[in-house]
Amino acid sequence: FSSRRRHTRFRNVTGVQTCALPISVDLDHLNRCTGGERGLNEEILRLFDMQCREMLEELRLMAEGEPKAKRWKEITHTLKGAARGIGALALADAAAEAEPFGENVLAGRQAAQAIFQKSLLVQQFIEEFLRGAL
Repeated sequence: FSSRRRHTRFRNVTGVQTCALPISVDLDHLNRCTGGERGLNEEILRLFDMQCREMLEELRLMAEGEPKAKRWKEITHTLKGAARGIGALALADAAAEAEPFGENVLAGRQAAQAIFQKSLLVQQFIEEFLRGAL
């Protein structure tokens, strides 16, 4: 995966060009899947956001308690595939890394933190995209 391009947003704030966080969704990938149709992109991103939030809440509860290995693997695997589908590759990679840790509580908690951090970036991207800022 070393050939991935890093997209970055730039903002002009009071005449000074600043670099924002790396874009967490590869729009080129998403556009290839949807034919570049903005309305379809918006619908897919909304569905992903809703599904992602539900899975993250379940992961959070498991990371705070005793994770169930089978369910942990199901959630992380589903999240990995869904994230790859929209081009959220860093989130997909974090989910893939977390997949085997359902029985190891400490490693699972650490892996979940990486997922939560990457998902925040994806959620911010989706919010901006839906507002028409991207």
